[in-house]
Amino acid sequence: MANRETLGLIKGARAGDVACQLALGRVYLFGQGVPQSLPTALHWLARAAQEDSQEACLLIGTHVPFELAQPAAKALIPYYAQAYDAGLVQAGLVLAQLVLGNAASTSCDTLRAKARLGLEAAVRAGLPDAQWLLSLQQGPSDAFMPAVRQAAAQGGDVDTHAWLEQAWNTGDHAAFLAQGLPLARELLQRQAAAGTRTLALDAQQVLLLSRCAQALAPGGGAEGWQCCELAAHGGDRTAQLELGLGYARMDAHGQRLATRNGAANFKRAVRWLTQAGEQGLAEAWFVLSRIYTKPEFSQRNVVEAQSCLERAADLGHGPAQLECGMHAWRTRREGVNSDVRAAYWLLQAQAQGSHEAEAALARIAPRGDAGDWGQCGVLHAGAQRRQLGQNHPLLAARLELARCFHLSRAEALLLDVHAADQGHCLLIDISATHGRGKRRLVLIRTAQERQVLDQVMRLFERVDCGMDGPEGNYRQRLYRLKCYLAELESAQAHVPQDDLAQERQFLAA
Repeated sequence: MANRETLGLIKGARAGDVACQLALGRVYLFGQGVPQSLPTALHWLARAAQEDSQEACLLIGTHVPFELAQPAAKALIPYYAQAYDAGLVQAGLVLAQLVLGNAASTSCDTLRAKARLGLEAAVRAGLPDAQWLLSLQQGPSDAFMPAVRQAAAQGGDVDTHAWLEQAWNTGDHAAFLAQGLPLARELLQRQAAAGTRTLALDAQQVLLLSRCAQALAPGGGAEGWQCCELAAHGGDRTAQLELGLGYARMDAHGQRLATRNGAANFKRAVRWLTQAGEQGLAEAWFVLSRIYTKPEFSQRNVVEAQSCLERAADLGHGPAQLECGMHAWRTRREGVNSDVRAAYWLLQAQAQGSHEAEAALARIAPRGDAGDWGQCGVLHAGAQRRQLGQNHPLLAARLELARCFHLSRAEALLLDVHAADQGHCLLIDISATHGRGKRRLVLIRTAQERQVLDQVMRLFERVDCGMDGPEGNYRQRLYRLKCYLAELESAQAHVPQDDLAQERQFLAA
């Protein structure tokens, strides 16, 4: 779970505060107090960039790679263009990949010209991806610029890695293996000659081995397994995940694989899956949660399984979020605010398209009927509403909450505003001061609801909401409400009598 400061940023970001969106994007980008998550960081940075945040554009251009930006290319291209204009060469490369690397792109000529300039700047900076993309733009007769040929002559295998990168990005695994597998076999031979000593590999070699293992799966046999193992030792998280799944004889959903024969080695699986999870792979933590609940595992630990499940949920794993939410709801009587945590996780799962989470939220936090509060909105329009805000600001704020979140009269008058706001929902609990009051949750689903609640919170910031506060006890609050409505009735001769009759009926209930 996020700490208090991060929860405050989340509340502000959801309310549309650009500074909070930028800060929250930076928190997820660098893993400051929360698990690092580039997709989550991109979401909040893009929200901030929509509000013309220059810093958000720079962070996107510097840290968000082409692979992550490609699905939302149309929305992100302007931010990369702005970052390139600020002098970021890496942003110019990604801009070129998004604009020039897409054959179906309908970008304007001005943007394509800027993308070409960004590509040339990236080539001059010696970025291999830029060299490959430029070769595609120039055609087979003029494959590379002189600077690229010079880099190839000096580096030896610059061209090869660029071709391998392009083959992998286009999904042509056969072409990738044709060029990359001989290089991987050479590394495997060097490892065999080194014996028990693990070969020291650079980042490109580790990535090559990992991709060869993925391209060879599932029928890669011993060669694919060796590539995966060597890449895992080199620190590649994808290879570590696959190695852990192989030892556990499981898939990424935590299910036993009938196609993998032999007994599972859970201890080795836990070792590799833990390393993959610590590098930000939610699937690794999810599978670990399944392993720790298996009775055949000698280190079975239900508490550790739940901890792994929550770490997967923190990293955005939808099924883990659903499971965490349902577990928190089932155990709501065992811990304080377990129902609030359940709503939090289920909202996260629902945002990823889980229909089960949506159905569970409908049971956990049903939306109440607006009732007569919805009808008395005409009594608080124009001058009358402003008059109420001046003469009875706290009462006006409570009535605004009642209309927005469908509160009953007792809930509106007795709600402890300070304790109610939980970020993603309102905790309605007046049982301590009202015998018939029941604890319930009201979800905050829209930016408008968040804005209303924030305005009320600012008003009550230094006000004691208890019976000893300036609002008095329940009888005094109810009397003040009735007096106010009586004043409105006398001052509003033009208000339709049907609305006033509904208000009287509500107060008499």
